[in-house]
Amino acid sequence: MRRQESLCLLLGLGAVLAGCGPDAGTDTRPVGLEVVLSRAVASQVGAYQVAVLKDGAKRNCTELQRTCLAAQVEPGVLLDLRDADGRSGRTLRFPSAPGGAAMELAVDVPVGRDYALVIEALSADTPTRFLGSSCNYLREVNAGRNAALVAAPIELTEQACDPVFPR
Repeated sequence: MRRQESLCLLLGLGAVLAGCGPDAGTDTRPVGLEVVLSRAVASQVGAYQVAVLKDGAKRNCTELQRTCLAAQVEPGVLLDLRDADGRSGRTLRFPSAPGGAAMELAVDVPVGRDYALVIEALSADTPTRFLGSSCNYLREVNAGRNAALVAAPIELTEQACDPVFPR
């Protein structure tokens, strides 16, 4: 696939911050992600990796999208996340839907300010390869209702880097 073609094959990716009031005993809020994938690249994408970085305003999203996040930042700048199934970690992976079907995900993000949300498309190959990413600024995640956020589309910029963060 030529590079120029690959930049526009993903149709879009959206995220909406959701929160209906404080939950007892938790300091996280769910972030819902709706993934829409072009069928032309559905067979290439095996998973999405989600990470949230501290100090989002200091980050240049254009630079963060050039290569995999693991090659650019230390794991300590990533927030601990949790998914709807109770899995937790500094990054969370979600398998892509069969045939490129639309899918919805939820990630709990700690309440706070000034974050950058990075969503990476990972290959279905073994070993996993970085295919591209979306970077978005989260100004605030609060314990009440959160404003909607529409995530930037993933730009396919396949790079030879290992997207796996050390545990």
